[in-house]
Amino acid sequence: MFRSLCAILVLITISAQAQTNRYFVFFKDKAGTPFTISQPEAFLSSKSIARRQSQQIAITETDLPVSPGYVQQLKDLGVSTYFTSRWWNGVLIETESTTLSTISALPFVNNILLVAPGQKLSNGRTRKVKRRHDTTDQPLANAMQLAQLGIPAMHAAGNRGEGISIAVFDSGFQGVNTTAPFSLLNSENRIKQTFNFVNNSPHVFTADDHGTEVLSVLAAYTAGNYTGGAYLANYYLYLTEDVSSEYRIEEFNWTFAAEKADSAGVQIINSSLGYNEFDDASMDYQKNQLDGQTAYITRAARWAIERGIVVVCSSGNEGNRAWQLVTPPADAEGVLAVGSITAGGNRSSFSSLGPTEDDRVKPDVVALGSGTVVIRASGNVGTASGTSLASPLVASLVAGVWQAYPDFTAKEIYEVLTQSASQATAPDNFLGYGIPNYEAVENYLREPEPEKFWLVYPNPVVGNTISIQLDDITQPVQVTLFDGKGARVLESTIQINWQNNPFEFDITPLLSGLYYVRIQSGAREATFRVMKQ
Repeated sequence: MFRSLCAILVLITISAQAQTNRYFVFFKDKAGTPFTISQPEAFLSSKSIARRQSQQIAITETDLPVSPGYVQQLKDLGVSTYFTSRWWNGVLIETESTTLSTISALPFVNNILLVAPGQKLSNGRTRKVKRRHDTTDQPLANAMQLAQLGIPAMHAAGNRGEGISIAVFDSGFQGVNTTAPFSLLNSENRIKQTFNFVNNSPHVFTADDHGTEVLSVLAAYTAGNYTGGAYLANYYLYLTEDVSSEYRIEEFNWTFAAEKADSAGVQIINSSLGYNEFDDASMDYQKNQLDGQTAYITRAARWAIERGIVVVCSSGNEGNRAWQLVTPPADAEGVLAVGSITAGGNRSSFSSLGPTEDDRVKPDVVALGSGTVVIRASGNVGTASGTSLASPLVASLVAGVWQAYPDFTAKEIYEVLTQSASQATAPDNFLGYGIPNYEAVENYLREPEPEKFWLVYPNPVVGNTISIQLDDITQPVQVTLFDGKGARVLESTIQINWQNNPFEFDITPLLSGLYYVRIQSGAREATFRVMKQ
């Protein structure tokens, strides 16, 4: 396709200037890279390595940086190179369209993708705020939206995000570095990293205030007036989107930011962005591509999740439009796609619906997105509506839960939030699993009171058997296992005697996840919670 394009361009008069565009060049391999899996400290921070180790996640060749020799060969052709991607194994370039045939002929180049026209290193435009209003200050102006998720109880338990690292991807953070509601964040130096992938600079306190409002839900703090859901967490602010246009480059900027966050050891990504239609219609996604495997940004979100990061994103504001469905990356499996509800707990009419093309429930959970109280770039309190504002509320809850249960994996965090939410037993494609809540999580995780001297172990289960040890072996024992949704997945009657106590019970058919083991022996009964890894 590109060679044909170049052939056509040759026919244009010599005086005509060739178009300079932005492309992503995919490499065939990583041959010649000086990095190795055995020495990850050369390309990942100690926090990133520790996050993987704590969740038993292996470092693979996908994590290796691209071959610098390949990038240099592009530079030798006079091509402007910018951000590389470990996960996509390639590099973002700006070049004239007439050089594409030369680039594609290089033996290490797999293919070339047009991601945006024009020379400006800039990208797209998705706005998720629906309505914005100023409001007068009042005591704890955002109390209701926090209470809906049980965040006051989370704060009272001492979980305000301390030690948790959160990355926020957005279109600009105007006023965050100067206004009073963010002064605690700045004075305590908890903005750990900033980068603007739109303009290739560290400056993010510019361009737009959408990110300001999203961040305020998480991190703003004014004593007695406004409390962010995770106002003592550490933050990594990445500007990935340009509101002036919409092109595929935004999906790659998102990937560059996710890789940077991964390398820095970030635990949570909040992304109030979504992409389905572009200024170039050839880039548009179709509804049948919402399969969790097609959109570039969706695949990038999956890679982040696989590296032990909890990805929280807005589900989209397409509910009362022709598209209706969630927008990528909300279709990714394992991403916490957040829909919007009103103060009364009803679905906001604009909130995107599910299911995905492969019939998974979406959104995953919901939070207040109609009239969410935010901080403006001016520092004033206001309200805004959209799934963009629901997403950081859930990200705040994730931060507090992970602080309370630091040994949990990202997968376990996702599971406890969804399986303890308000309609976990009957999820649908309007509200997903419902409204998550800190106190519900605590209740969900509280161990049932076991019969004295009865044991079920190990927990977590690292193999395919659990040991059941009882103090009474005179009667047959009924063993029933339920998954996190309450569905019966395994059942058997066993006889324990002095020779097989503890009894090794086989759970090979079960996938990784949370299970409840109900033991019944005569009139005695106990239920144990176990996690199979």
